[in-house]
Amino acid sequence: MSSRICGLFFRSYFGMRGLTNHHLSCCVNTLLQTLSSTWEIADLLEKWETGGSCEAGNVPLQLKRVLVAMRGDSLQPAPHRDFLQCLHTNNIRLNRQHDADEVFLFILNFIQKQMDDRALALEIQDLYRISVENVLQCSECSSVRTRTSYLLSLPLHIKDDHNSLEDCLTSFFELQELTDLNCCFCAPCGRKTPSKQGIRLLSLPRILCVHLKRFRNMRGDLRKLDCRLTFPETFDFSEVVRDALSSTFTQEVCRYTLYAVVVHSGVTSCGHYTAYVRHRGNNRWYYADDSDVQEASWEDVKTTYGGKNSNTAYMLMYRRGSVQVEHPEASG
Repeated sequence: MSSRICGLFFRSYFGMRGLTNHHLSCCVNTLLQTLSSTWEIADLLEKWETGGSCEAGNVPLQLKRVLVAMRGDSLQPAPHRDFLQCLHTNNIRLNRQHDADEVFLFILNFIQKQMDDRALALEIQDLYRISVENVLQCSECSSVRTRTSYLLSLPLHIKDDHNSLEDCLTSFFELQELTDLNCCFCAPCGRKTPSKQGIRLLSLPRILCVHLKRFRNMRGDLRKLDCRLTFPETFDFSEVVRDALSSTFTQEVCRYTLYAVVVHSGVTSCGHYTAYVRHRGNNRWYYADDSDVQEASWEDVKTTYGGKNSNTAYMLMYRRGSVQVEHPEASG
């Protein structure tokens, strides 16, 4: 059996289907591959009785249909024109370049707005919900103000001296000094005082989405930061940012395993999105570049660390829980 036929056989057998690039749709194609690998979403959407939904402009309905199609065993790219047109109707326009993290959050927002089953919609959001406590402490009287909120992805700034995901996480949760013009009003002190501001974790989600913010406005010019940043295949969140856990944090399982990487290549004005995804059936990595899907390895995924390579990881999807990590190329 030729390698080409073998590749098609594995794609069909394991349900890995590509997506044709229609009208600059690589960003959406890539996100659909990561959502398809987030089998929890497809399982929840399957429970949704969609009889009362308006079809043409309903994002979760069209998402449900395309995820079902992507699980099919056809060798052809999965049909997703209706999903693209649905996003276009909801102002995610065709023939335009989009930011993957923004489109991802838009899709989650549309699910909340357009699903008539509120309980299921909340279950989908809860997959990604990172509950946090915003803390503001006066540096003079030590009084503390807190406010609870949530995030659906962790937006981590990239710095030249932070060359690992662990470094970025530590920096994200560090207390920030607010002084001079940034002083905040303290009620016990009756005036603006220097303060410390930070975020504490209340709970971690099943799916941890990390946004590596590689695009930065530099004197009015939006540039991409290609500096090298490593990330692990598995890590324990509680060990990386132990000091960021709230006193009420009670989760025992904080270990996460990487299952999808959204990759950006090129520059800000002319770029392309692809994805590495781990398949649920055989736990192996695959590389999805629009309609082309090929088996890959962890060594291939690590080429997206950045540095001189313009193919850089832009979003990381981790799943909570212990998953056996296989590296067939390393055996024997």
